[in-house]
Amino acid sequence: MLEHDVLVIGAGLAGMRAAIAAKAGGANTAIISKVHPVRSHSNAAQGGINAALTDRGDNWEDHAYDTVKGSDFLGDQDAIEVMCRQAGRSLIDMEHMGVTFNRDDEGHLGTRAFGGQRRARTFFVGDFTGQALLHVMFEQLIKSGVRRYEEWFVTSLIQEQGRVCGVVALEIRTGQLQAIRAKTLIFCTGGLGRVFEPSTNALIVTGDGMALAYNAGARLMDMEMVQYHPTTLAGSGVLISEAARGEGAHLLDKNGERFMKKYAPNMMELASRDVVSRAEQTEINAGNGINGCVLLDCRHLGEKLIKEKLSQIREIGIDLAGADMIREPIPIRPGMHYIMGGIKTDVDGLTNLPGVYAAGECACVSVHGGNRLGANSLLDTIVFGERSGNHAAAVSKQMEFIEFDGDAAVKREEQRIQGILNRPQNGDRVAKVRLAMGQSMNRNLAVFRKQEGIEETIQELQELKTRYAQAPVDDKGRVFNTDLVFALELGFMLDCAETIAVSALERKDSRGAQFRTDYPKRDDENWLKHISVRKGEVGPEVSYMPVTFTKWKPEERKY
Repeated sequence: MLEHDVLVIGAGLAGMRAAIAAKAGGANTAIISKVHPVRSHSNAAQGGINAALTDRGDNWEDHAYDTVKGSDFLGDQDAIEVMCRQAGRSLIDMEHMGVTFNRDDEGHLGTRAFGGQRRARTFFVGDFTGQALLHVMFEQLIKSGVRRYEEWFVTSLIQEQGRVCGVVALEIRTGQLQAIRAKTLIFCTGGLGRVFEPSTNALIVTGDGMALAYNAGARLMDMEMVQYHPTTLAGSGVLISEAARGEGAHLLDKNGERFMKKYAPNMMELASRDVVSRAEQTEINAGNGINGCVLLDCRHLGEKLIKEKLSQIREIGIDLAGADMIREPIPIRPGMHYIMGGIKTDVDGLTNLPGVYAAGECACVSVHGGNRLGANSLLDTIVFGERSGNHAAAVSKQMEFIEFDGDAAVKREEQRIQGILNRPQNGDRVAKVRLAMGQSMNRNLAVFRKQEGIEETIQELQELKTRYAQAPVDDKGRVFNTDLVFALELGFMLDCAETIAVSALERKDSRGAQFRTDYPKRDDENWLKHISVRKGEVGPEVSYMPVTFTKWKPEERKY
């Protein structure tokens, strides 16, 4: 049987950083991913990575305050302090690994302004920072000698003696299932964007790790906090990076007016993402948009700057909207982008399941609270990926492998999957169920929410679960059966969707990304707390957890 001290599930930036740290800590480490590592969704982080460097006159406490304020005071301040204190070292580590960050005319690392921050502390590589970091990290992963299982899909966890002690995984290339024993697991599986339709996220972003952990007894937290990015391209929903607004782009209504002056007169287009998205949707709903969109105007930035710093999003606009931002505004609207919630962890990545860790977007150490600041996501992956890898490696040295019957575990999973393949044709399809789920979530759990809509989606999700249990898989083979993988992913997504909807219904105030039109005010007296869910007999069971405060008291959030 395959076995490792530390098994990292997911090979984006958090996963690779965790694996490199665990291997450096002396652990027998492996990383498993359903795609090749450089195809991970960390590629999509375009704008940059935040850090406060003291030689720029910046300091981590200012970064931490901006993050706390951006979170609408739902972020846990002990975790935010850890992230912001470590940010500078993590940034320099990435540069020493080989990331070619943009530099200013004097040769210093260059920065751009990002939303919700009082100074420019976002370091970047053009408008493809995530891709640059991901490729450099993959080089370091190869150098480290970490064992890689590429294009392997984890279908279930193995639990014995009250612990998670391994996984069953599908080798997509052959269709064979194998058990992998592990002393510790680190989930770094990313977000759940495709629970919504449309989304800026890649088709692989299906909440696998969150659902696996949830079904094994892990707590999920802040699941109602789903970020809608202010600038996604009309029609396709493809992300147009905040880098554009960071470089000075304007948002215009149908009359050419910069409407953000009504909503955030001081920071305008660089208010926090939830504020800007609500402002856009309000204008669109009031009839001040154009075909359900507002306009992103970069023309005044000039051709030279756009070609140097915004080349990728310019090409996206030309290819997908037929609009060249050098000469004309491009149509944009809010679109689902990121989830602040996830598997509840402490600052070392440890969950409530012994020996199980999580880092990156699938985790909720709650550095983002109700709303994530742009460019804090890459920082989150690297800081907490490293911390999780360090801790898991140290813990694994003190542990023995738990014995289990791997053949029996594989046989059980074989029977379950064969049952899916054996379903008869009934006129339904996995893709139809997936689309109906995404459209319901986008209709009722988007920028604005209310009780009736949330309840409608909860009911629809129950009906979709029934359909899913009978939806056939057309491809009956086992070799590279992507039809089967899509079916397994949909089961994970339905679990995640239910936790989002139940948490959104439970929270009866408006805070960060959650805006309830039936409860339009932030209610600190009753709702300054986290909502936590665990899997119960008939669905998610809700409880509450306190928000951790260190030095910043809640205040009215203005931009």
